Amino acid sequence: MDMPRLIKVRQFFNRERIEDIEGRVKEEITKRGISIKPGAEIAIAVGSRGIRNIDRIVKATVEKIKDLGGKPFIVPAMGSHGGATPEGQKRLLESYGVREDYIGAPIMSSMEVIELPSDGLENRVFMDKFAYSADGTIVINRIKPHTDFHGEVESGLLKMCVIGLGKHKQAIEIHRFGTYGLKHLIPSTAERIIRYGNIIFGLGIVENAYDETMIIEGVRPEEFKEADKRLLDIARENMPSLPVDKLDLLVVDEIGKEISGSGMDTNIIGRMYIDGEPEPEKPKITRIVVTDLTEKTHGNAIGLGLADFITRKLFDKIDFDATYQNVITSTFILRGKIPIIARDSRTAIEWALKTCGPIEIPDARVIRIKNTLTLSELYASRSVLAEIKDKVEITGDFLEICNEEGELVDF
Repeated sequence: MDMPRLIKVRQFFNRERIEDIEGRVKEEITKRGISIKPGAEIAIAVGSRGIRNIDRIVKATVEKIKDLGGKPFIVPAMGSHGGATPEGQKRLLESYGVREDYIGAPIMSSMEVIELPSDGLENRVFMDKFAYSADGTIVINRIKPHTDFHGEVESGLLKMCVIGLGKHKQAIEIHRFGTYGLKHLIPSTAERIIRYGNIIFGLGIVENAYDETMIIEGVRPEEFKEADKRLLDIARENMPSLPVDKLDLLVVDEIGKEISGSGMDTNIIGRMYIDGEPEPEKPKITRIVVTDLTEKTHGNAIGLGLADFITRKLFDKIDFDATYQNVITSTFILRGKIPIIARDSRTAIEWALKTCGPIEIPDARVIRIKNTLTLSELYASRSVLAEIKDKVEITGDFLEICNEEGELVDF
């Protein structure tokens, strides 16, 4: 097949970022005036998202708590991720650089929870047993648009209190209500955790379109909701995006949990695939090919159902226990379904193009990206380049999509 050749281009986004990560963390903790008694045990809740500089942010938090006289420890706050096992969740943190020897504090990983009062709510309320037993808990999370729903509060500090600190049991409890639970039950559940638990502080993080730390803000528990709303607007304004709203084919090199909770960001690809939820108006992409899993996802291939074609290489890396644990907990089963499997990337791309409808394949509108978190550089076909050439920098020449072995050329 005479496939479209692609050319590498660079997009430009706002690149405001923090240089002194450690200094900003300690400054925010100092500015907000946390009161810690000498010897107080302080749990620091750290999740499974691929937050840039999370190891440095956690290490600086640990150091500052020690300076204030506290005894910090880390709690994995990640619902069903890591196969919903203590060992798996600890390994996830370690893969992000949050290791005991580096951060200077122990990781206390357990799936056991304490049930908190839930009178008047539709759902039960839980909190990690180690965090609940501490003298105080600090929540760290990135604020960003959610991949399952949209509302005034999406991914952020409130969600970390509930789905993160509530572990697998709380994740199941909220997700059984579908997107209604995510939209409407997380804020009220977080309020109960703040009231009956021991949350003393939060660090809200916003990243720019280059996956760099743009904002680190210290937040008091009673201000979590307001901060989530305000920082979400900033995060939404600084999200990366594809340079066009209509494609015949999007080729995604890799998906993974550290890229997005749904493997690849639904806000980028324009596919939600949740029963009852409307599909995004844009972008409109006829076919999506995904060729590989990231190493840090540890075989969790949630989101592969958002693709139309995958490669045998990707399929052979899937840990179905970890993937299905995540999919079933979320209840969004379409995202766990297996697409058509091709023997290599070339075959997957050829099949995708053949099923795009009545198009001239050499003139197909094609973009290739490394993943949905990294969009500053991408490959575009000639027809796409004609539309975007005035707003991108061309950094290469037109090349074949795949090498002689049938795999994608190096990015």
